[in-house]
Amino acid sequence: MSYFTLNDGKQLPVIGLGTVHIQGATGLESILTALDAGYRLIDTSTNYHNEGMVGAAIRRTPISRHEILVTSKLPGLAHQYDMAIKLIQESLYRTGLDYFDIYLIHWPLPKRDLYVEAWQALIDAQKFGLIRSIGVSNFTREHLNRIIAETGVTPAINQIERHPYFNNLETVRANNELGILTQAWSPFGRDKLNVLEDPVIKELALKYDKEPSQIVIRWNLQQNVQPIVKAASAKHQLANLDVLDFELQVADIGKINALDRGEAGRIAGQDPDEYEEFE
Repeated sequence: MSYFTLNDGKQLPVIGLGTVHIQGATGLESILTALDAGYRLIDTSTNYHNEGMVGAAIRRTPISRHEILVTSKLPGLAHQYDMAIKLIQESLYRTGLDYFDIYLIHWPLPKRDLYVEAWQALIDAQKFGLIRSIGVSNFTREHLNRIIAETGVTPAINQIERHPYFNNLETVRANNELGILTQAWSPFGRDKLNVLEDPVIKELALKYDKEPSQIVIRWNLQQNVQPIVKAASAKHQLANLDVLDFELQVADIGKINALDRGEAGRIAGQDPDEYEEFE
């Protein structure tokens, strides 16, 4: 497995496992299968309602805890400083872990205007030993500039919506300029987007003798973006890791970039404040 190096010196495997909508016994088995396949970064959130399941999988696997990286996220209901510190601790109790390897603010929720306070809570939680690396999710350049200016601390990660129909290149560029690793959530799209059925993606899959999902993963990696992928079956989990033996030509990366639909291609819609499931 290859690695990204964060601005705090920590290393992350280039591909992470997403767990949104993965719950219960079937979810537990899916994570155990993924760990057996070679995944070492597991991405969860309080809002996914599966932190306990993720913790159970880590306790059940024979793989050492120190080899597994766990990400969780702060929901909007806990952006106030004291609430944030308590919720981070509660999430650790729920997972049965002593620390989170990565912890992110799930959404900035600018209408509430508490994200700087939430960021300060993560900075202090890191000092307390509750978190190893801290970052944000769904932050724009404006949000990033503000938390850095007001606290002096730059996030290690910014996890954003990014897939061929919403490539979010402006935010990717902002992250790169600030030395922040971009993570892509739902890199294959969701709902009715059918990104993997796009004719351009399918054409490139034939050209490189790869699966459409592998083309999208490679597109991200070659633009310094870490995809957080979700796959329930062992076959798809293994396929998503098998992307290090080829490179897309620059012209083909351009073809995928050209699929961008702007705001019309977003999964989450225009105003994240209206999407409670993501808070």
